[in-house]
Amino acid sequence: MGILIRRKHENLVYTGMVKLAIIFFIVSLAASFIDTIWAVYLNGFLHNASSVGFFSSFLSFLAFVSAFMLVPFIEKSNKPALYSICLLLSAVFNVIFALNKNFMVFVLIAILITLISVVRMITRGIIVKDGSRKKSLSKSEGIVFSFNNVAWVIGPLIAGFVLVEVGVSYVFFLSAIFAFIGFLLFRMTNVKNPKNNKKFDGNAIKNFIDYFRNKDRVIIYLLTIGISFWWVLIYLYIPLFIIEKGLNKGLIGIFLFLVAVPLILSEYPLSRIAGKRGAKTLFSIAYGSLIVICMAIFFIKNFYITLGLLVFASFFLAMLEPTTEAYFFDITSKTGEENKFYGPYNTSLEIGFIIGKIIPAIILIFLPFNYIFLAFAAFFLILFLLSFRARRIIEDKH
Repeated sequence: MGILIRRKHENLVYTGMVKLAIIFFIVSLAASFIDTIWAVYLNGFLHNASSVGFFSSFLSFLAFVSAFMLVPFIEKSNKPALYSICLLLSAVFNVIFALNKNFMVFVLIAILITLISVVRMITRGIIVKDGSRKKSLSKSEGIVFSFNNVAWVIGPLIAGFVLVEVGVSYVFFLSAIFAFIGFLLFRMTNVKNPKNNKKFDGNAIKNFIDYFRNKDRVIIYLLTIGISFWWVLIYLYIPLFIIEKGLNKGLIGIFLFLVAVPLILSEYPLSRIAGKRGAKTLFSIAYGSLIVICMAIFFIKNFYITLGLLVFASFFLAMLEPTTEAYFFDITSKTGEENKFYGPYNTSLEIGFIIGKIIPAIILIFLPFNYIFLAFAAFFLILFLLSFRARRIIEDKH
């Protein structure tokens, strides 16, 4: 299924992908509300940035384990039905978050919603892949991520306003409403589960081990880690830093709004470039630029200049988000093992979340906040060097 209308019979293809992108936009809007206030919510229980980092890393470790343990179940399931169930449960659990004041209840619900989020993200990726033509996969990923980023532009502003005006509980209620709307709309689209005659290997541990037997899969796994590694800094530690400085919590929403603007402006055009010229060059440019930005921030003491550079860095994240997943499908589709390895591949995001939370948490015990950027620069240097070993794959040769 393609994004662009080329022939008459592709009109339905275009319409279907746009409908999905709009639904994913609504679901992402619900998620953006929560991510905007998540650090604030956790800090209300734990009262310490380092503790928030360690608890968040525990949830990410849980997501990492479940990402490949659940993949045999996901492979055999009806993906659209599973996705819609995840949306409904997300709405229910967000209502519980809004009403709950007990930390242990919060921990239990946080664990459950972590598992649901893993299943939701894996099924969404497969739905997009199944609904895309091979030569247009980067374009499909680009349009989905573009709609997604519109949500992440609008969402933080709305969540920040609600947080300041009426409190954190109402942000959870709002998120629940949008998740439920997404559920209803997705059910109305009647997305079909494609017939698949491929034999699935249900051994999750074997799948995970087999994933790393191929050099190309290892490279894209490591390159994808850097994406979530970066977003932990943006959505967890920078909000905590704003709180510790005693600044207005509304600044969190404004900052996260500005961070998403470069993504919405550039992800789709860059995904089209990747489809025509290959993603390898974009990987190198992105990680090389992030090194320079992190080093600059380490030496700059002005907080607002730091925020400005972090916003500018989003242009380089736009080179990675849609292209890494498309690259994964490009290198696995020829062997017909994209479904088998998609779960293990998705653990790369959770690994990024884990190390992106633990490393700053440890640093903050001993060193000032700006040393976090030095650690990020060192990590991105490794990924920059690794990017030169990626293959140059051209999806659209016309």
